[in-house]
Amino acid sequence: MSERKKVVLAYSGGLDTSVMLHWLRYDQGYDVYCLTADVGQGEELSGLHEKAMKSGAIGIDVVDLRETFVRDYVFPALMANAVYEGYYLLGTSLARPPIAKALVECAVAQGAVAISHGSTGKGNDQVRFELGAYALKPDIEIIAPWRTWKYKSRTDLIRYCHEHDIPITATAEKPYSTDRNLFHISFEGGVLEDPWYAPHPDMFRLSVDPRLAPDEPQDIEVTFEDGIPVAIDGKVLGPVQLLEKANELGGKHGVGRVDIVENRYVGIKSRGVYETPGGTLLYHAHRAVESLVLDREVMAMRDGLVPQYTRLIYNGYWFSPEMQQLLGFMRQIQKGVSGVARLRLYKGNVIVTGRKARNSLYNPEYSTFEADKVYNQADADGFIKLNSLRLKLNTYRDQAMLADPTKQVTDEVAKLRKDFIE
Repeated sequence: MSERKKVVLAYSGGLDTSVMLHWLRYDQGYDVYCLTADVGQGEELSGLHEKAMKSGAIGIDVVDLRETFVRDYVFPALMANAVYEGYYLLGTSLARPPIAKALVECAVAQGAVAISHGSTGKGNDQVRFELGAYALKPDIEIIAPWRTWKYKSRTDLIRYCHEHDIPITATAEKPYSTDRNLFHISFEGGVLEDPWYAPHPDMFRLSVDPRLAPDEPQDIEVTFEDGIPVAIDGKVLGPVQLLEKANELGGKHGVGRVDIVENRYVGIKSRGVYETPGGTLLYHAHRAVESLVLDREVMAMRDGLVPQYTRLIYNGYWFSPEMQQLLGFMRQIQKGVSGVARLRLYKGNVIVTGRKARNSLYNPEYSTFEADKVYNQADADGFIKLNSLRLKLNTYRDQAMLADPTKQVTDEVAKLRKDFIE
């Protein structure tokens, strides 16, 4: 039996983790057990078992996290309308907590002393993986090679692979990096580091160029139960199947492309391009349904918390106590947000054309601009006057101060000021 310490490596089979597997095994003296989390990478997962074992791993698990990823992370984010800095639907951010959880569980099962990941020392993912791991297992050891080894670039890693006969498909000329899951694909680095550079149309994978999308719009209906999407066009689907269907529909019409410069948690600005076709149409559908159901002040309270909720996801605090409280709040207020939104998809656009909900607060008898018997328009006079009272008092005060700056200063206050100065 080996006396070497064991480490669990988050393994993708790409350039970085291929080098890390060899480096941990042969340069650092660990037995390396690989864990690959399937969050919807598709064909990228093919051949990983054979590749890992040939590269020196003592074993590998490919864990199917697709269901829990969508059900327990993506849908709660959509339920709260979580969008980072106005554009980003958090596709990569949401995939990291379930992966961190799987890494910790694998480390415990394997008796490993540490986990390791391929994130750089500049990015957000190192924070997300490690905050999650420490929250779930405080005594876990974490090895982050990019923060400790001597290699500084992709060129260095490609050279390492050639020196040690590690099979790779990466080249130094690859124009950008990608990260794919069921919710989205992200593109960053390389040519995209120039924020003026326009992404090449052939780069995108989940969506057609909006200019080449069908010339006829398509209407679809999305059904929600307690804030969670459960059906498209009347067909009830499980979480994974529903998101896949939403991706297919959104992608067909060029929906869900964004190009942003975002603020990383470590303090660096980073340019990212994202494709989130299904998430984009589900986001708009959810907002349409809840607009009928949520009370005005409850919605305002929720909207005030969304930026904090979103930052917690983006920055890696999914397993924090504050996030658990916010998750509970979001789930509670979404009870009864059940209904159907009708969307029109057309050349990159998502247009809400209808919504209905069985718990709707929308009452046509009150909302109509025609004659009604339930609303006394004269009541608005007193309502407006009462609400304008503080505005009037502020103006009266300011006018008096301008006319005579000393008028509002009482003799007592004047004496106190005089005594203080003297």
